[in-house]
Amino acid sequence: MSAATQPLTGVFSADPDHSSFVFAVKHMKVATFRASFDDVTARLSTAESGASLEGTARVESISIKNPPEFREHVVNGPDFFDAANHPEISFSSNSLELNDDGTVNLEGELTIRGVTRPLTAVGIHREPIEDPYGGVRMALELEAKVDRREWGLTWNAPLPKGGDVLENEVGITVHLELIKD
Repeated sequence: MSAATQPLTGVFSADPDHSSFVFAVKHMKVATFRASFDDVTARLSTAESGASLEGTARVESISIKNPPEFREHVVNGPDFFDAANHPEISFSSNSLELNDDGTVNLEGELTIRGVTRPLTAVGIHREPIEDPYGGVRMALELEAKVDRREWGLTWNAPLPKGGDVLENEVGITVHLELIKD
């Protein structure tokens, strides 16, 4: 079977086993706390006239390596994601540029806790190829930085010698392996 590049047109859906949504935030000024969402969906639509991307992450699918009570506080607590009232994080693009040099420029809206704010991301894309199973796959990798307070994620605690436990800037990294529908 050929691994030749395929045309970049059509609708592509995220392969859930090979896609991820990770966030990272500086913790106690010395380390970076990272967590990911395991239940991620995404749909990329491409045509001669342009491209768009939509996606969701189920808040309950967050992967945290801490005690269950901490996970419960982060996921369901009103200080953080409040999954009981806001079970999904969602994204929708209004401008997606898949450039010939493999770079990506993305403008859209990110919704967390029922708050929708603009989001700008950059990244790379890999041209579609034929996989060994007769499908066509491509990859999209995106990065963005956001201020968590803009989505109502304001919890913090003071450190004894000044500063806060959590920084406000959060890095978001999304890796999508997409299969042509």
